[in-house]
Amino acid sequence: METPVELIPLNCLRCGRPLPAEIEEVAWACENCEQGQQLGDRGLLPLEIHYAQGIAPSQKGKPYWVCEGHLTIQRDTYGKAKSEKDAQQFWGQPRQFIIPAFSYPLEKFTVDGLQWLQYPPAMQPGPRAAFESVTVPVEDVQVWAEFLVVALEAERKDKIKKVDFTLQLNKPQLWVLP
Repeated sequence: METPVELIPLNCLRCGRPLPAEIEEVAWACENCEQGQQLGDRGLLPLEIHYAQGIAPSQKGKPYWVCEGHLTIQRDTYGKAKSEKDAQQFWGQPRQFIIPAFSYPLEKFTVDGLQWLQYPPAMQPGPRAAFESVTVPVEDVQVWAEFLVVALEAERKDKIKKVDFTLQLNKPQLWVLP
């Protein structure tokens, strides 16, 4: 038996005003009351949105899912490698994962995501700003963060044979960055 399609009204959780949503969008800030909200399995859920300094008034900011991750890793290489110690040292402390919440080319994400992972930008709070459409659901953050772990480990200058890891992420927050 097929499950019937259920329409979800996209009215602001705080003021009730309709949200001007596009087909692929999954999160919004109400233009009337500024309430952040995201699409959940059964309707809208509240969402805290953080805005960074440096967004020009005439420009739209870019939305990113940001969260801290704790990783345990086991690497096997062909022969002894200094990078095993480097990996343990790097992953021995929590890392900030910054995942674009909008359409972003994979090649650019690989370069930028690794850069942000190794050298996270300062996230100084700033004033509210308009931002690009949020089209990447929060549920995708784990997959993209794991992709970055594999990409970083693949870049190490050793003869990697196998890598196993467990990544625990804190709850992602939506940040709007310049």
